[in-house]
Amino acid sequence: MSLLFQPWDLGGLRLSNRIVIAPMCQYSAQDGVPGDWHMVHLGHLAHSGAGLFILEATAVTPDGRITPWDLGLYNDEQERALERILNALRAQSPISWGMQLAHAGRKASSQAPWNGGAQIPLTDPLAWQAVAPSALPHGVKEEPPTALDREGLLRIREGFAQAARRAARIGIESLEIHAAHGYLLHQFLSPLANQRTDEYGGSLENRMRFPLEVFDAVRDAFRGDRPVWVRLSATDWVPAGWDVEDSVAFGLALKARGCAALHVSSAGVSPRQQIPLGPGYQVPLAQRLKQACGLPTMAVGLITEPAQAEAILAEGQADAVALARGLLYNPRWPWHAAAALGASVDAPHQYWRSQPREHPQLFRNWHFGAR
Repeated sequence: MSLLFQPWDLGGLRLSNRIVIAPMCQYSAQDGVPGDWHMVHLGHLAHSGAGLFILEATAVTPDGRITPWDLGLYNDEQERALERILNALRAQSPISWGMQLAHAGRKASSQAPWNGGAQIPLTDPLAWQAVAPSALPHGVKEEPPTALDREGLLRIREGFAQAARRAARIGIESLEIHAAHGYLLHQFLSPLANQRTDEYGGSLENRMRFPLEVFDAVRDAFRGDRPVWVRLSATDWVPAGWDVEDSVAFGLALKARGCAALHVSSAGVSPRQQIPLGPGYQVPLAQRLKQACGLPTMAVGLITEPAQAEAILAEGQADAVALARGLLYNPRWPWHAAAALGASVDAPHQYWRSQPREHPQLFRNWHFGAR
């Protein structure tokens, strides 16, 4: 039987298979509030057949948004709008809903990628002052962020905790804390972005301090029987930056605090990164952390073929595979993977007529409302 389509127990959350929809920013909210686009987008992928859908990077404070159009979960209007969408989708799909909580740090106040993604000048009414561990800009032509003081650290940590409480109220079943891709928590971890001289900078232990405080705050705020894990960049791909051995130390510290898994990506904190792109190029990082930390891992990055995904699991390199752009391009990737691997997926009965004759086992009978 295909390992990819075996159920997975993620920190007590039973998932129907080991395919994860990785977070994908849509840059389509208004003041952090999701609308019709999110209903269509999330509904489209809810019938993908994946076991877990992690909602896009969701800002925990207004200044934590990457762009003015990022999703947020820091006020009641955002909470109500997201609850309405999720309630509608839960009635139509058995997929498990997770959410990524995030703060952009010095990469905040930027344009949407289809408008170039550049930092918005502070003279623009859409802009706001970015904050970070240190007053170091991400790019040489960007405005420097404001270095966070103790009050700022407390405000952001409480923002993560409050967002976790809101997520629990609207029925989110699991949470991912974003400590990857050059955003705030990754900025604290990497010596390329963190040049503080207090207890939050300098040594590896000090640079891990604030991300670990955030994890503790989220873990305490989210209902105890629901899993919380971390997405991290296992390496900066820059000499003298954050590296795999640092990630092992971080993973072990997270494990001691009850972290359910590691979602292993890489890079994002420096324009000087040199990424060795290729099929499954980040999988060895997931394997290293799985072996060294003893935590389940999700592998992500140019995993495109069903046989490739199956081999990652069969060889013990990771416990699950995550796809993002690949699922935007082919929202029924799990269906095709199940057909190729002789497995089955949940599918609404309205779509049963599409089942290929040569794969009569493909669709499972799922009844609306059955969880």
